[in-house]
Amino acid sequence: MTYVWIGVIVFIICMSFFSFWQTKRSVISIKNFIAILFVYSTTMIGFALVYTILHINGHVVMMENGKTIVASNFFQYVETSLYFSAVTLLSVGYGDIVPIGIGRWIAMVEALLGYALPAAFVVRTVMDVERR
Repeated sequence: MTYVWIGVIVFIICMSFFSFWQTKRSVISIKNFIAILFVYSTTMIGFALVYTILHINGHVVMMENGKTIVASNFFQYVETSLYFSAVTLLSVGYGDIVPIGIGRWIAMVEALLGYALPAAFVVRTVMDVERR
């Protein structure tokens, strides 16, 4: 029964996205939607790799529950870095992983981009509508 409810929720979410393109005069193009997904994904992955590279070079940039993150392998640390990057970029900020040292400055830049990117895409959409 749980999977049925999850399926219903996923269906509703998908239909809400498709409703943007069902009107005769679409304001949001599929091109812009894919572009924002691509930009967010590459930004998130890029910052995750920055955190990982700093960790490999001996810099402690993140702590989990007050302790230095100890990953059993490289991919586990990349996964943790990607999670932290997503939480920072998307302004969720759960607080389970926190930046320290140089990681604070990097996280601030990432958070700033997370706030600026939607505004940039809104401006782009408005400009596209005005051109029509």
